[in-house]
Amino acid sequence: MGSLTLGHFLTVSAVLFVIGMLGVLTRRNVLIIFMSVEMMLNAVNLSLIAFGRYLDSMVGQVFAVFVITIAAAEAAIGLGLILVLARRQDTVDVTSVNLLRE
Repeated sequence: MGSLTLGHFLTVSAVLFVIGMLGVLTRRNVLIIFMSVEMMLNAVNLSLIAFGRYLDSMVGQVFAVFVITIAAAEAAIGLGLILVLARRQDTVDVTSVNLLRE
């Protein structure tokens, strides 16, 4: 058996990104869309770390830490907005959200 190469990691990253993109494009539940965006960010982190490991550089890991930090802030704000939406409209369906029209 051979070792894992850069291509293996990039393939897994691409599959995760496509699954996340399909979740964002096809689902109407805000929570599922939110989890799909997080999956896409994790796919990007995987590719950054794989390229950093391939190039013998810590730059990929540093960028991944920045992406994780931004994702944590986005999760806090996003979950807060989803909670307010669920309390105000009793639904988390994207098609029924028209808060900007009021």
